[in-house]
Amino acid sequence: MSFLQTIANYRLSRYFKLCFLVWDIVLLNMTIVISYFLKFGSFNDINLKERRTIYLLANVLWILLLLYKNSYIIIRIEKIETILKRMIKQIAAHFLLISMFIIVLRYSEISRVVLLYFYLIFFSLLFISRLLSMKFLNYIRAHGFNFKNVVIVGANHAGDNIRKILSKDLTYGYRVLGFFDNTTETSTSLSLPLLGGFDEIENYILREKIDEMYIALNTDHIETINKLTALCEHHMVRIRFIPDFQQYTWSSKVEITFYENTPVLMLRKEPLEGMINLLSKKIFDLVFSFCVIVFIFSWLFPILYILIKLDSPGPVFFKQERSGRDNESFTCLKFRTMYVNDLSDQVQATKGDSRVTKLGAFMRRTNIDELPQFLNVLWGDMSVVGPRPHMLKHTEQYSELINNYLVRHYAKPGITGWAQVNGLRGETKKLIDMKDRVDYDIWYIENWSLLLDLKIIFLTVYNIFKGEKNAY
Repeated sequence: MSFLQTIANYRLSRYFKLCFLVWDIVLLNMTIVISYFLKFGSFNDINLKERRTIYLLANVLWILLLLYKNSYIIIRIEKIETILKRMIKQIAAHFLLISMFIIVLRYSEISRVVLLYFYLIFFSLLFISRLLSMKFLNYIRAHGFNFKNVVIVGANHAGDNIRKILSKDLTYGYRVLGFFDNTTETSTSLSLPLLGGFDEIENYILREKIDEMYIALNTDHIETINKLTALCEHHMVRIRFIPDFQQYTWSSKVEITFYENTPVLMLRKEPLEGMINLLSKKIFDLVFSFCVIVFIFSWLFPILYILIKLDSPGPVFFKQERSGRDNESFTCLKFRTMYVNDLSDQVQATKGDSRVTKLGAFMRRTNIDELPQFLNVLWGDMSVVGPRPHMLKHTEQYSELINNYLVRHYAKPGITGWAQVNGLRGETKKLIDMKDRVDYDIWYIENWSLLLDLKIIFLTVYNIFKGEKNAY
């Protein structure tokens, strides 16, 4: 028997969590020693009370972080990007907690340079160990070992979809044997055999060594589902359910949460509904807008005030009621870029618009006209980044033409947004232009992060210097 076959027979994946936990502690303590030696060149005074306390805390906190919400769960189809993202969050949390203890306990003997070395080395070693472990598992599975035999109950769209996912890559370690169903959907073209009807499942799992059963049946077959659940538990077959979300929506971005023990299906995830995310975005908005107002707006405003007054008669600021979060209106501020006219609340600016002043054309190209909206951010009506606010008339008009148009109002409107940095700004000549903008806005709401906000701000500044054809 080959070495790989021997490993596969022992089902070592059951012990991965414990093995990884032990290995992480080994790496952590090894990193402590290395980082200390890099700073001081020896191990003198490494056992000082303050240092021993922090080293012990580092071990305990890392174990708690790994065990928190089952952070070490092993999912065969998990991508390295997902693992890396989770690891970064754990490292960041560990750093913040250790820093807090050092400050609270007033441990002056703890070197900041040692901490820097520690986290850089620890992160690198962790990433390498995670990568090598995945490569090793993929190698084993690519050679036909450590596979799980799977059957799917339900020869329908949901069943075929899970088949495609499990069979996508051999290194996932799944061997899908076929489907069971009394009937098949006429629209479903199965690439795997139909093994039989519901009555033939028990004989098959007794005859074949089945590890997992995926049930892709809707609630019309609840009696069959209950029987299969009892059957799988009796024969020690892991059972997985594929909920029939398609009876509610065809969206691929649904999210499930639990109200106590009751599962609740949501059509989309909204990171900004979380208190921590909402608070971090609010703090970022306040700090960023305050800095812009103090360091840019404060000295630029007197200059623009004089130039706007000299350029054309009328007020310095242009005020307009626009649609905000939850579709509530607010007064949006801009520097006036047009001659005073009666169409400003009805008609969008177009290329070569005669209403735009010479100075206004420059301010529009450089986005300087949007600077007063940082005051809107401080007042809480807007965010630095978010879906751009539209005129009330346009909201009323497009909400009748585009079904999911108002979803963009789940978030506060922004001075800049994901749609804008992707070229979807300015006049919307066709309905498809607004549909595309709405799609980008909804994508932003579903995928928000502070890093994404920073990326959008960077691209906004970059586009100003590069120039945009729709900036008029």
